[in-house]
Amino acid sequence: MEFFLTLVHFRHFSSLRYEVMAMLLGKKVGMTQVYDELGKLVPITVIQAGPCVVMQVKTTETDGYNAVQLGFDEVKPVRRKNPQIGHAQKANTTPKKFIKEMRLADDAEQPYEVGNSVTVSVFAEEEFVDVVGTSKGKGFAGVMKRHGFGGFPASHGTERKHRAPGSISSFASDAGHGPGPKRGKKMAGHLGNCRVTTKNHKLVEIDEEKNLLVVKGSVPGPAGCYCIVRSAKKVQ
Repeated sequence: MEFFLTLVHFRHFSSLRYEVMAMLLGKKVGMTQVYDELGKLVPITVIQAGPCVVMQVKTTETDGYNAVQLGFDEVKPVRRKNPQIGHAQKANTTPKKFIKEMRLADDAEQPYEVGNSVTVSVFAEEEFVDVVGTSKGKGFAGVMKRHGFGGFPASHGTERKHRAPGSISSFASDAGHGPGPKRGKKMAGHLGNCRVTTKNHKLVEIDEEKNLLVVKGSVPGPAGCYCIVRSAKKVQ
């Protein structure tokens, strides 16, 4: 709580942008709110980002493309298979729960070596970040909740069909292609639990001692879920 009480001002950043993208793996801690310089209450999300270990460095010569593989959050070796344990030992570390790659341009120089530790300091010169996570799973949902359908009239004449999807297929709706439902038809089904990217989060604060990133707004997923934080690709 002491950390949250100290977040009363936004940081000032320069408009300088870098070609090399910064990226970290992290875990969503939760949401809170702080006051900005104008005294306006702003919602923020706290993310425990890193430290991440460079598990592997991929190059065009060896793998066909340039990339840096990062690992986050240690796990007991007994809970991983031998190939995963051996892969981690090459980086002189223990197996990780969350492993993702940061793709680099074909002509880019490798910024890291195997075994390096990447911390929140890589975002020191960043102003906006994109966050990739998995949205909350909400089970099987109808068309009104999943797609925002208006439903049937709630007045006289409609009986036990208020939330029904209506007609889903016919010969007349797409003549010449058969009576089956058309590709992409919005129907009831699984809602949530999918990859979601939220863009252009204002980077409010960086706590290098506790490996915390504080970003403006909400990020996908529940508290405790894994996420990817990277430099914003299209700053608005």
